[in-house]
Amino acid sequence: MAGKEIYHKMKDKVKDAFSSSGPETGKGKTKLSGKRVKHGYHLVKGKSNHPMEDYLVAEYRQEGEHDLGLFAIFDGHLGHTVPDFLRSHLFDNILKQPEFLSNPQAAIRNAYQLTDAKILESAAELGRGGSTAVTAILISSENSVNLVVANVGDSRAVISKSGVAKQLSVDHEPTKERHSIEKKGGFVSNLPGDVPRVDGQLAVARAFGDRSLKKHLSSEPDVVEEPIDENTDFLILASDGLWKVMSNQEAVDEIKDFKDAQAAAKHLTEQAVNRKSKDDISCIVVKFLC
Repeated sequence: MAGKEIYHKMKDKVKDAFSSSGPETGKGKTKLSGKRVKHGYHLVKGKSNHPMEDYLVAEYRQEGEHDLGLFAIFDGHLGHTVPDFLRSHLFDNILKQPEFLSNPQAAIRNAYQLTDAKILESAAELGRGGSTAVTAILISSENSVNLVVANVGDSRAVISKSGVAKQLSVDHEPTKERHSIEKKGGFVSNLPGDVPRVDGQLAVARAFGDRSLKKHLSSEPDVVEEPIDENTDFLILASDGLWKVMSNQEAVDEIKDFKDAQAAAKHLTEQAVNRKSKDDISCIVVKFLC
């Protein structure tokens, strides 16, 4: 399919799109292998004068005999078209991988790379921007539920186990990957400003898109699997608009007594705003109940 056709197809798929005119919020629930799963999400536009650049996915699907929970945060930069494209296509590309159920980590890695290649091919239509991503897939089997988290960039996944925060994603900061960036011919600089940036431009070392920087960037995700057991309380996915002003444990403590996942997600975004976060903020909370 040509890049222009992909772009127009993406624009036409608006039923799940999130407006930049104000907060967006929602919730849902299902049962996975006997466990009740409830999720809620909330998005708030930041103080910048550009349109909302955060997008998310929160839905359930069936793949063969397996029920799935699909959750993601996409935090765009230099435009909203790349995160919108990811919202529409990334999970489809993951589930199309023939080894998805037998080897989900390999399937996710392949799909991330294939999706990034398609974004770069369509740069004339999608623009020069890019996006972080953190995806979380719940996979149910007969007697268990497993969580597979992958990410590029600094959108983050944090799970609460018996009230203790555990970060599942990796913040891909330029200073941490300086050697790899320099080996590819790039550089890391704090100028302009006081934040380390790839080639002085981008504050993350891995991202989708960003064609002009791609020689020095990676879209290879970090992937981890985590069992959902009796000690699992909830999962938080959020863009860096939350994590810039709140630690992992602070986020867990803020919502540990919330029964409603939507109210919990809304509370976290409101707390981030109260702490003077100026960025777009998107948050999903997934609660696990016996």
